[in-house]
Amino acid sequence: MNNKPPSNSNKQFFLRYASLGTQLLVALGLAVFIGLKADKWLHTSPLLACVLPLVTLIAIFYKLMRETAKSPKDEK
Repeated sequence: MNNKPPSNSNKQFFLRYASLGTQLLVALGLAVFIGLKADKWLHTSPLLACVLPLVTLIAIFYKLMRETAKSPKDEK
């Protein structure tokens, strides 16, 4: 049986991507909330509630591509 504990680099790898997922969910939630409040204030029914999450997704995917494209020597 292989009962070795996970190495430190595996933990860092997991935590890095878990934090990116958490950032995605929080940012989308905030974008929807702000979009709904802004729609209510500006009387534009579903416009901002749809547009803000899409803009947020584009920004997050751009950030994700930049962070995951870094080579290991760039991080040091």
